[in-house]
Amino acid sequence: MSSTDRLRTITEAVREAGELSVAELAVRTSASEMTIRRDLETLAGQGMLERYRGGARSLLLRGEEPPFALRAGESGEAKRRIAAEVAELLADGESVVLDSGTTCLEVARLLVHRRLTVMPLSLHAVNALTGAARLKLVLPGGEPRPGELALTGPLTESSLAALRFDTAVIGCCGLSADDGLTAYDLADAAVKRAAIASSRRVIAVADAGKFSRTALAHVVPVTALDAVVTEESAPEDATGALTAAGVTVRMAV
Repeated sequence: MSSTDRLRTITEAVREAGELSVAELAVRTSASEMTIRRDLETLAGQGMLERYRGGARSLLLRGEEPPFALRAGESGEAKRRIAAEVAELLADGESVVLDSGTTCLEVARLLVHRRLTVMPLSLHAVNALTGAARLKLVLPGGEPRPGELALTGPLTESSLAALRFDTAVIGCCGLSADDGLTAYDLADAAVKRAAIASSRRVIAVADAGKFSRTALAHVVPVTALDAVVTEESAPEDATGALTAAGVTVRMAV
């Protein structure tokens, strides 16, 4: 197991269990306890977990949103494939509102050389798109959430309400035919709803893990979505239920 994979495995294991000892993590990763101790120091320094003598515990309470830095390192290849599929669905000349989140950031990185009008809803995506020669960048108002740098609040919502977009690319924290598209943060959910309301077409992006979660804040039912772009490992029962609800499901390969 590579160092990167081991750090990811440790982070996910501690998050799922809440707390694990050095010995337990050594067994899970087939690494020495000395290596695990060094890894825990690294992860604690990055704010991924809390280190204590003999083990580590998660910094997240049940139902909390994992930090942006942690999510950015998860399912990276799948997110890039999803982003590539989304980019294929956008025609030159379109106006696009691009949601916050790690998968939408991957979409932003692929739009740098496109002839589009784009309103990004996070400072991460703004930074990725700044200076793009052919792209028209439209910035909303709002307050950036710490760490996440997603723009939220009345200024963001009013910026969205004043415009009409061809396409909204929306991220999610959870997605199912029964519970719809959900988010952890109430202010983020309000911005997503505003972006959807101002768009002619709505494309949701979701890696396979999102289908097993339902977050606190309901955004919209799946009937408000035109398409969902996900990965081939997404559960068939979940994607089948979306298709039955009239949503086009596209698998990124």
